[in-house]
Amino acid sequence: MDAAVHAPKIESFSLDDRTNTDPKGFVRPVDHYHAEPWGLYMARASDHPHFHYLESWLLPELGLRASIFHYHPFHARDQDRYVDIGEYTDGGAVWRSQDHYLDLVVRTGRDTELLDVDELVAAHAAGLLDAATTDRAITRAVVAVDGIASHGHDLDAWLASRGMPVSWR
Repeated sequence: MDAAVHAPKIESFSLDDRTNTDPKGFVRPVDHYHAEPWGLYMARASDHPHFHYLESWLLPELGLRASIFHYHPFHARDQDRYVDIGEYTDGGAVWRSQDHYLDLVVRTGRDTELLDVDELVAAHAAGLLDAATTDRAITRAVVAVDGIASHGHDLDAWLASRGMPVSWR
């Protein structure tokens, strides 16, 4: 396996414990969870050197995790929303995610950029994702890019049109 290829990143979100366990096994306290029939909102502080706070919506039906990263000064990026493509599972008290490599950067009103196609292809070639999962990731990304673009590159507007009105802190 190529050193650049990594296994799919897996996270868990414990509503009862108010924690988020990241792909490296670090358990972080969550300030706020909010469940809707169509998704889970999470907000928590971050110890990342580039951003201090993270907000995310896990959207199982769409296979998306939509996030806002609150960056430190001098680390800000030209993006309004960041979208991970993957498998997001509502387990009641504990939700789970498996990242499927593809990401979208949304610059509201301007454009939506698809990232990490090379990582998805490499993971599939290395046997980390089967053909059906790889195909599902591509389909989810295309549906999301098309939907976001058709709503003026506004992720929140597209989600609202799908009956998933997200709100952020």
